[in-house]
Amino acid sequence: MSSFDEMDAFEGASLSARAMAVPSFGDYLKVLNSSQLEAVEQLDGPVLMLAGAGTGKTRALMSRLTHLVAKRKTAADQILAVTFTNKAAREMQDRLRDDPYLLKEPVRWMGTFHSISAKLLRRHAELVDLKSNFTILDTDDQLRLLKQLVQAANIDDKRWPARTLAGIIDDWKNRALTPDKVPTADAGAYNHKGIELYAQYQTRLRELNAVDFGDLLLHMVTVFQTHGDVLEQYQRWFRYILVDEYQDTNVAQYLWLRLLAGGHKNICCVGDDDQSIYGWRGAEVGNILRFEKDFPGAFVVRLEQNYRSTPHILAAASNVIRGNESRLGKELWTAEENGEKVRLIGHWDGEEEARWIGEEIDAMQGGTRGVRPMNLDEMAILVRASHQMRAFEDRFLTIGLPYRVIGGPRFYERMEIRDAMAYFRLVVSPEDDLAFERIVNTPKRGLGDKAQQTIQMTARENGVSLVDGARIAIDNGLIKGKGSKALSELIDGLARWNAMTRGPRIELDDETVIDDGTAPMRFGAPEHTHIELAQIVLDESGYTGHWQNDKTPEAPGRLENLKELVNQLDNFENLQGFLEHVSLVMDNEQDSDGAKVSIMTLHAAKGLEFPAVFLPGWEDGLFPSQRSMDETGIKGLEEERRLAYVGITRAEEVCTISFAANRRVFGQWQNSMPSRFIDELPEDHVEVLTPPGLYGGGQTTAGIETRAAEANVYNSPGWRRMQARQGQYGMSQPKESRNTVIDATAVASFTLGERVFHQKFGYGGVIGIEGDKVEVDFDKAGTKKVVSRFLSAKDDVPF
Repeated sequence: MSSFDEMDAFEGASLSARAMAVPSFGDYLKVLNSSQLEAVEQLDGPVLMLAGAGTGKTRALMSRLTHLVAKRKTAADQILAVTFTNKAAREMQDRLRDDPYLLKEPVRWMGTFHSISAKLLRRHAELVDLKSNFTILDTDDQLRLLKQLVQAANIDDKRWPARTLAGIIDDWKNRALTPDKVPTADAGAYNHKGIELYAQYQTRLRELNAVDFGDLLLHMVTVFQTHGDVLEQYQRWFRYILVDEYQDTNVAQYLWLRLLAGGHKNICCVGDDDQSIYGWRGAEVGNILRFEKDFPGAFVVRLEQNYRSTPHILAAASNVIRGNESRLGKELWTAEENGEKVRLIGHWDGEEEARWIGEEIDAMQGGTRGVRPMNLDEMAILVRASHQMRAFEDRFLTIGLPYRVIGGPRFYERMEIRDAMAYFRLVVSPEDDLAFERIVNTPKRGLGDKAQQTIQMTARENGVSLVDGARIAIDNGLIKGKGSKALSELIDGLARWNAMTRGPRIELDDETVIDDGTAPMRFGAPEHTHIELAQIVLDESGYTGHWQNDKTPEAPGRLENLKELVNQLDNFENLQGFLEHVSLVMDNEQDSDGAKVSIMTLHAAKGLEFPAVFLPGWEDGLFPSQRSMDETGIKGLEEERRLAYVGITRAEEVCTISFAANRRVFGQWQNSMPSRFIDELPEDHVEVLTPPGLYGGGQTTAGIETRAAEANVYNSPGWRRMQARQGQYGMSQPKESRNTVIDATAVASFTLGERVFHQKFGYGGVIGIEGDKVEVDFDKAGTKKVVSRFLSAKDDVPF
C-alpha cells in the first residue's frame, strides 16, 4: 500500500519551515462587509457561508483562505479548496493572483473534485486494483467499450443504445454506488441487464488499467471507506477544507467531503440553495439544506448585500424565490439606487417577441430607451430551452445584428438542423451530392466506408449524381445485404418526396404549345403543403425515429429543434424559398470579433452577469417546464423557480421579462398562459409596458400576470400577419385562437352559479357576468375576472 508522503506534498521543504514562512499581506479585511468579515474570522469548526447571487462569495472565500495562513492556523499546502466546475476553480485562482490584498502563494490542493481526486487516486491506485499510470477515458472511448459489452450480451443496440447504459452508470456513480451496492429498486434498469453490464464494465476497465470520469470520485470514496489509515492521513494533512458552489454537489462528492472532514470538522462550505439548478445531472440541493444537521454546532452566516443588481431587480428575484419551501432563506439588498423597474411585456407570438427584442436592443444601443447607451456585449438573451433561440437567431441574421450563442452552436449550425436541411436540399435538388454524402448513412443504414466509396466510383464512372450512382450500384448488385435494401428505400423515398413538391401532372390538348414548340408539362396543386412534406421527409427517412429512440439527455432538445425548424417553414411559400433564405442569411453572417449580443440558456448563464438581460418565453409549460414538473413534481417546480431566480439576478441594470400569447407546438398554434412565476413578481417593482387588450381589456386589480396578459397585441403586426396567413391558405383559426378580439357586445355562454374550469386557476363557480367577461370564485385562486372563452363548463373538462 502506498503511503501519504508529506515531504512530497511540500515538495521537499520541512513542515516547520513551510509553516513559519508566512508572507506579508495588505489589509485584506478592510475591504469586507460585516457579514463577509464574520465568515472569514470564524476559522475553526464547520461554517456555512450562505451566499446570495452577486454577494462577493469568492472574495470572502479567498479572504478566509488568506486569513488562515496569515494567522498561522495552517500552511497553504494544508488547505484543500475544491469546487464543482473548472470555471469556478479558475475564478478562485484568478482571485488569489489578481487581488493585491490576498495570498500570492500557490495553493497546491485547489481545483475541482475530479482533478483533486485524480491526484489522490494516482497515489493509491493499487487499492482499487489499478496501476498509478491508469488512463482516463473520454466519452467516445467509454461508449465504444460499452457497445462491445452490449453486443456481446446480444442486446438490440437500436432499442437499447449504449448511450442509455452510459447515462445509467453515470447516475449510479454520482450516487457513489458500486455494482454490488446498486439497490434492488434499480434492478430493472436497461432491460434488467444494467447491473450485470455495469459490473462487466468495471471489470473491463480494470483490465485496461483505465477509469472513466465518474470513477475518479467513486474509487476515492471506496478507498476512504475501506482503508481507514489512508483516510486518517488525509484528515490530518488537510487541516482546513474550503468548498465553493456546495449546492451543486452530488452524493459522491458529498460523501467524499464528509469523510475528509470527519476528524477535525474544519470545513467551510459556500453556496446558495436558491441557485441549485442542476438536479437533472445529479446535484442534490439537500446537501446544503442539511448542513447544520450533518455538522452540529455549525456557524451559519448569510451574505445578503448584493454588489451586482438594482433594488428593483433584487426585489423581483426575492419575491419569486419565496415561493419555494425547500430553502434556508435570505433577503438580498443593495446600497445602489433603485434604477429601472423590471419590465414586463406580452406579445402575440414568438416571432413578434423576437422582433420586439431586436428593436429594443437597437434602441438601447442608441440610448433612446431611457437608459444609458449600451454596447451589444452588455446585453444577453436567456432562454429556458435551446429551441427558443431559433426565432432570435433568424431575426438577428435578417437585420444584421451580431450575436453569439454561448454553450452551443447557433441554430442552423446544430447537427440535427444540418441533417434535416440536407434532406430538404435533396428533395428540392437531387443532384446535391454534398447533401447526399451527409445523410446517406444518417441515420445508420448499414453502409460502411466501402459501400459509400462504391457509390462515389459508380457516380464518377457514369457521369451522374450520387443519387443516380447509388441507384446504378444497387441495380448492378455492387452493394449487397442490409445496406442495399436500406439504400434502395432511401433512393425511392427521395424520388417520392421530390414528386410531392409538385402536384399531379395535368394532361393538356395536343394543340397547346410553348415557345420551343414542345408540349408543356403542367402540374396541379400539391397534395401536401411544404410544411407537411418536411415532416413526412423527416418521419419516413427514419430521422425523427432516430432521435425518438435515442435515450441520451440531448435527444429531447434535438427533437424540439427539429419541430422548431418545421414550424419556421410556415413563414415561406415553399421549401425552396426557405432553403434560399437560410443560405442567404448564413452567407451574410460575418463571424467578426466585434461586440455581439449573447444568447444562451438559463443554465449556461449561471455565474455570468450583464447590464441588460432579456428573459423571453415565460409561459406555463415552457417555463416552468412541463416535462420537469411531470417527471419530478414539486421538486421539479422548485428547481424551475430557482432557475427563474438565477435568470433575474443575472441582470445588473435592466431586466425585461416577456411572454407570447401563442406558440407553435407540433406545428399547431396553441394559446399559452403566462408563467405562474409572473404572478409572483412584486407589482411595486414591475413596469408593464403594454396597454390593456389581450385577455379582456379594461382595468383590473387582479395582479401582475393579469395586467401583463392584457397586453394589446391584437393590433400588432403579428396578429395581422396571422389573419393574412389564414386567409391565404384558406385555414380556419385554430381552436385556441378563435374569438380573440374582444367584443363588448359579446355575451358569455355561462349562467350564474355554474361550475367552470380554468387551465390555471382550476375549478370555481360563476358569481357575475358582464358581456364576455365572467367573474369566478375559484376554489383555490380566489375571485378573478376572466374572458369566457378561457373557461370550460365542468362537464366538458376532459378529466
